[in-house]
Amino acid sequence: MTGPILVTGGSGYVGGWVIAELLRRGLDVRATLRDQARAAEVAKTTAPATGSSGRLSFTTADLSADDGWAEAMVGVEHVLHVASPMGISSDAGPESLIRPAVDGTLRVLHAAADAGVRRVVLTSAANAASPSSYTTEGVTDETLWTDPDDLTLIPYRRAKTLAEKAAWEFTASRASAPELVTVLPGAVFGPILSTATIGSVGIIARMLSGTMPRVPRIGLEVVDVRDLVDLHLRALESSAGAGQRFLGTGEFIWMREIAQLLRSCLGPAAARVSTRGVPDFAVRLAARRDPALREIAPALGRRSRHSTAKAHELLGWRPRPAADAVLDCARSLREHGVV
Repeated sequence: MTGPILVTGGSGYVGGWVIAELLRRGLDVRATLRDQARAAEVAKTTAPATGSSGRLSFTTADLSADDGWAEAMVGVEHVLHVASPMGISSDAGPESLIRPAVDGTLRVLHAAADAGVRRVVLTSAANAASPSSYTTEGVTDETLWTDPDDLTLIPYRRAKTLAEKAAWEFTASRASAPELVTVLPGAVFGPILSTATIGSVGIIARMLSGTMPRVPRIGLEVVDVRDLVDLHLRALESSAGAGQRFLGTGEFIWMREIAQLLRSCLGPAAARVSTRGVPDFAVRLAARRDPALREIAPALGRRSRHSTAKAHELLGWRPRPAADAVLDCARSLREHGVV
């Protein structure tokens, strides 16, 4: 690969691990940040172990604005678009979540096309390739698209689905568009590099700290952040990846099983982890007042799973067991003083 690899969202949980692995492989990296004040922190957590800080540079660009994206793409042939303006929807309405996700993705792709970028790997979500009903039994693959017109979908699922759809429509409609590959991860756990942004790992932190007194009946397809990064880079490098969607989910495990795993393997360090379940009706009742619970309530009792056979066969990807990702995550949280 020639020129720097552009990584969007360099201060994020997954973005930080992407940067660290690219540097470990001896590649030059340019990372986008909304706030340059984060640059020193990101460099400290991603570059020191490899002595590669000289190969890491930063540029200012925000998914909500056009400024900075043309400059970010100068000399770039490959882009890992990891950033996404995600969060929990509020009283501002679902469009406050959906529109930025779609517009931000198109901003990156327009700038990449204008700059002659060869390939973009976009981080989507397994939620964009799932049946509308989480309780649907069976295993699905990348050929399934979540129906974005289903009004029962939470804004997060609609945002990820619509953003990915917009990306594919853009590349199909513009001759100069870069090759597109999308990666659709499940629940991302594993070690942390920094306490500044821990993403979905916060679930494990809440369990360890005892601030999750009861465990909802929710199942997760856990993928280790290091394996997810590996999948992104395989998608970036492989000729077989061009124009493909790749599910990056891991082993299915219930949250209560995660709690039991922590208790059984970490001993006193997991003394505050609760293994007590909570009835579905209680979660739904509380969700009327709590926006965070409204986001997870539709996943109660979820049994649908995803197949990663395509990533195995085309890219040779093999994720580690969910238990390893969970336990390494918990140990890392403790080492960093989060709990």
